[in-house]
Amino acid sequence: MMTAIVIYLGLVFVMSVVCFTAYGLDKRLAVNGSRRVPENTLQILALLGGWPGALLGQRQFRHKTKKVSFLIMFWLVVVLHIAIVGAATYLFFG
Repeated sequence: MMTAIVIYLGLVFVMSVVCFTAYGLDKRLAVNGSRRVPENTLQILALLGGWPGALLGQRQFRHKTKKVSFLIMFWLVVVLHIAIVGAATYLFFG
């Protein structure tokens, strides 16, 4: 059981770093008027465990904090991630 928790937390950490970096890159690209990181990519990274890093990236870079449709999808992704982890935890550990 402890191994699964450590693996999950490691995954969340790595994906959070990746997601935080993607938000920083997207912000830089937006400021420079360059081609951007697709919103779907940011949402998928969040779903794969990077949502804490996404949340930090939104705050740190003041990026993707005003587009309501993106924020609604982001919070749905967070809830979905937590629901999947909760269901898996229940199934595996009862």
